[in-house]
Amino acid sequence: MLHLPQLRQGVIALFIWLAHLMEQHKVQAGNCWLQQGKNGRCQVLYMSGMSREDCCKSGRLGTAWTEEDVPNNTLFRWLIFNGGAPNCIPCKETCDNVDCGPGKRCKMNKRNKPRCVCAPDCSNVTWKGPVCGSDGKTYRNECALLRARCKRHPDLTAQYQGKCRKTCHDVRCPGSSTCVVDQTNNAYCVTCNRLCPEVTSPVQSLCGNDGIVYSSACHLRRATCILGRSIGVAYEGKCIDARSCEDIKCREGKRCLWDSRTGRGRCSVCEDVCPESRPGDSVCASDNTTYPSECAMRQAACSQGLVLEVKHSGSCNSITEELEEEEEEEDQYYMDYVHVSPL
Repeated sequence: MLHLPQLRQGVIALFIWLAHLMEQHKVQAGNCWLQQGKNGRCQVLYMSGMSREDCCKSGRLGTAWTEEDVPNNTLFRWLIFNGGAPNCIPCKETCDNVDCGPGKRCKMNKRNKPRCVCAPDCSNVTWKGPVCGSDGKTYRNECALLRARCKRHPDLTAQYQGKCRKTCHDVRCPGSSTCVVDQTNNAYCVTCNRLCPEVTSPVQSLCGNDGIVYSSACHLRRATCILGRSIGVAYEGKCIDARSCEDIKCREGKRCLWDSRTGRGRCSVCEDVCPESRPGDSVCASDNTTYPSECAMRQAACSQGLVLEVKHSGSCNSITEELEEEEEEEDQYYMDYVHVSPL
């Protein structure tokens, strides 16, 4: 028969054991998050019902954990109305054992929190001058381009050495690539297809902006390379003798715009909203009007139902120094290299 002190000790031990089980259950019922916002709250839920140990196993910087076991409607309310879940516990408090991946390193920020920052390896960069990126922008050097790729443009590559050009004159493309001027009057280096597969179906035909029928997209790209200037697709199928845009049927999402210069129509995508323009984005269009950006020019083209193209960057009232310099160089090029036969 148990005595009262022994019974009391047994009850206390039982309560301790139950409390331990409840604590274990409480830990297991936490939520794992992919990031902690600047407001200190957990954002982007990864998985519910995870312990902190399991949540933090990946070692990924930014992963965080919350202990509260709350219903889904509470989580939803936190995310939508409160900017995330409160009581956010980050998995990483220091840069110790943090792997940020290639081209990045861990650094403690001003709030004394570990953060992955772009730090590309530029030790193999031999060209120290400016380079033209595949986004049509000039970068101070290749290292600056690598930083931009790390930060916001994962597909960004260096097109050629030197500033971005409006003509192919003085553009030296790497390897077997060829310089081509696109529809926005920017010079790019592209790889030309020497041979195109045999076309067996007429449905692959494309009508070029030059009024010529191309058997396939490959044939149009090859013609572009030979010409050295973008041709562009007017519409799918064979070219027709259209007298207006009413004769041309565009695919869904595109609208026919009429080119009054050539007397031909082309199907174009019309943009509803343009990003906020910045200084230096303005362009002079073929209607001799200055637009705050190329996107704004395309919007105006769609509203008028007419083809508008970029004549040059900047205001129509003043051609940029860069364009003037290129025109002078091109004139000198023709003086030096083009031989005019006497009549």
